[in-house]
Amino acid sequence: MRNGQKITFPGEADEAPDTVTGDIVFVLQQKEHPKFKRRDEDLFVEHSLSLTEALCGFKFVLTHLDGRQLLIRSNPGEVIKPDSYKAINDEGMPMYQRPFMKGKLYIHFSVEFPESLGSDQVKALEAVLPPKPTSQLTDMELDECEETTLHDVNMEEEMRRRQQAQQEAYDEDDDMHGGHQRVQCAQQ
Repeated sequence: MRNGQKITFPGEADEAPDTVTGDIVFVLQQKEHPKFKRRDEDLFVEHSLSLTEALCGFKFVLTHLDGRQLLIRSNPGEVIKPDSYKAINDEGMPMYQRPFMKGKLYIHFSVEFPESLGSDQVKALEAVLPPKPTSQLTDMELDECEETTLHDVNMEEEMRRRQQAQQEAYDEDDDMHGGHQRVQCAQQ
């Protein structure tokens, strides 16, 4: 009793017959964040690097969810490959039932390549990069090869076009054979 009132807990009988006792249920909805994605106690963030940064090193500041500024940098001489991940321990979300332990912060790196290079840039790169592999074909064998031309392609568009062509061929085949027919194997 506190101040003359009885404290009741969920599941206990109440002295007043017209009051309803029950549990309190909280429903939490996770809101999408524009920069961070959450997977359990881990956080994921995307970051884009220039080719120069990926090859020669980078340094950038990441503002965390709680407003802290994290300095993110590569190690000297470290090359960051396109579509690679790096992790920072204890910078994720608090772990379930262990609020003082945190998950990891994963950074997914994409690398922006230049659209093209000038001949001077190519020569400068060839001077500092490892040499290109030498062709194992002789000049006579190369003369017998047919020359080809590469062109840009949008794979999503190509797959859609191919799928549509297959569907049209399937529909055309049905029209030629009078609709769907059942095919059974003869038993011997």
